[in-house]
Amino acid sequence: MVRNKKKIFILFCICILVLSGCGVKKSENLQKRKVAVIMKSTESAFFKAVSSGANAAGTAYNMDILFEGPRNEEDYVTQNKMIEKAIEEKYDAIIFSAVDYNANAKAIEKAAQAGIKIIVIDSDVNSKKVDCRISTNNYNAGKMAGEAVLKNKEKELHIGIVNFDKNSKNGQERERGFKDFIKKDNRVKNVETINVISTVEQAKEQTKEFLKNHQKMNVLVTFNEWTSLGVGYAVKELGIQDKMQVIAFDNNVVSVGMLETGEVDALIVQNPYAMGYLGVESAYNLLNRISLKDKEVNTETICATRKNMYDEEYQKILFAFE
Repeated sequence: MVRNKKKIFILFCICILVLSGCGVKKSENLQKRKVAVIMKSTESAFFKAVSSGANAAGTAYNMDILFEGPRNEEDYVTQNKMIEKAIEEKYDAIIFSAVDYNANAKAIEKAAQAGIKIIVIDSDVNSKKVDCRISTNNYNAGKMAGEAVLKNKEKELHIGIVNFDKNSKNGQERERGFKDFIKKDNRVKNVETINVISTVEQAKEQTKEFLKNHQKMNVLVTFNEWTSLGVGYAVKELGIQDKMQVIAFDNNVVSVGMLETGEVDALIVQNPYAMGYLGVESAYNLLNRISLKDKEVNTETICATRKNMYDEEYQKILFAFE
């Protein structure tokens, strides 16, 4: 009898130890993974929407999210330093929007070699070490801008493109898609391009100079949030909104106001919230060895005009900043 009691006691102790071990393992599994979301900047409505999406997914998937970016959208050096810091602090994943397609590549490859999962959103980087890419189909978005331009009824189209940093992949793809689409229309007499520093003030002043040097220009196309505001302000200050067709990108309270009042004729609007959310979701899946359905994902894009901007399906995206 005594021997049986001893056996029962030993079995009880073993069960306690096993259960305790399981508890430790479960606790380790519940430890939050760290994800660095490194964007081109943190100030625009576009990247604030990315942050909202990333934080929502971070809550849903129990992950710690660091959201950061340089002060301006040309500063790839600071981005590279942020990647280095993420490596040093042993982050599990980096969600990245590249300022410079080539100049950011070495830092991203170093992070991948350190075992960090790499998800690119919005703007691509020249690396084969990227695990997943989530963005607007930038070439098609450029074609969408071209389609909006060709609805112009003028007999001749003299087009100016105000693009941002020429080393940024998404801007170049948008311009390529735009040019490919409009070349089929013989009303297009010339297309001139300038690349500007991606700030509202620089875009405004350089657009004014651009128009001064091209008196026949009657169409302006621009490809991101800051340049869109700069072009819109230039058109407003020159008082030429009735003579100039403007196709712009991205949405915030000011650019939507410009769409209402006529400085902008169409806005190509992306879905940055979805990019942020899907980026973190993809990081979770990669870290937990869950197969991704697609390694390249294109998020929704719409073309908003004064005619459709209050339609229910457009409001949800166009007024997302509210």
